[in-house]
Amino acid sequence: MVLEGQWGQQPGVAITVNSGSRISFSYAGERVQLLFDTDGLTVAPHLWVTVDDGEPSLHVLEGPVIELSAPDGRHQVSVVVKDVNEHVNRWNPPFECAVVFAGLVLDVRSALRLSGRPSGPRVEFYGDSITQGVRSLSEHPESEGADGTTSYAYLTARAFGATSYQVGFGSQGISKPGNGEVPAGADSFGWNFAGSPAERVEPSDVVVINLGVNDPTLEVEEYAGYVRRVRAAYPAATIVSLTPFNGKHADTIEAAVKSLDDPNLVYVDSTGWITEADCTDQVHPTVEGHAKIATHLIKALETQTSLHRPA
Repeated sequence: MVLEGQWGQQPGVAITVNSGSRISFSYAGERVQLLFDTDGLTVAPHLWVTVDDGEPSLHVLEGPVIELSAPDGRHQVSVVVKDVNEHVNRWNPPFECAVVFAGLVLDVRSALRLSGRPSGPRVEFYGDSITQGVRSLSEHPESEGADGTTSYAYLTARAFGATSYQVGFGSQGISKPGNGEVPAGADSFGWNFAGSPAERVEPSDVVVINLGVNDPTLEVEEYAGYVRRVRAAYPAATIVSLTPFNGKHADTIEAAVKSLDDPNLVYVDSTGWITEADCTDQVHPTVEGHAKIATHLIKALETQTSLHRPA
């Protein structure tokens, strides 16, 4: 079994509060149950579940068990977090919305198959509601309108065959706290959620920062200080400072990047990659808007980092 994304490990469970996080495994047999701890949740997270090459099935996680069945044989299962609601507490345990994975139950004729660790590059994305995938499907403000798998971050990581850490919190900025009791970007970086340090088996190759649009004001030193935190965590990674797509604080971000004089820090001006016509509400990209962003970002990353799409 492989967990991909921002997961906090606690005795008997793995917890994520981030859309785009994934669980993948294969089994031989017919039936399997996925177990979740939903006690205390006031808003159900949304999951996409895919078996083999079938269409993803939406599961609104209102109960602790998802039952899967397929013809006897070997099957590949992918569970992706479509959305963890941004408007209720998802930072300070006990959570009002989170995905708390408690394991698998297989019937007597089924067996879990071993899976190797992903072999591709490792990429992290830090952003706000756009990175989360909020309102990509529609103007609906809750999880019905959101889908982390449509986010430019998810699309970009998949294009590179990368292990992805997609960390997006609605309304968050560099110094502005996000919704759902999430601290500001400068305080939440390095944590899965309160009390759970984000630990990596291996360091990431590329870290993409897309924060700033929610900050009413942004000083050069504020942004530079955030990048220093990222650099301290990842001394060898290429850090990509991506401006907000509407160009807000672009001059400040560019000045901060120049002030750091870091040869492995890249400034990418994304102003104009999308327009209001590419958004559901003039702010949040549509599915097609995210695809446009991903197309631009993939080209930029291939040009300015070590990432290359598989042949």
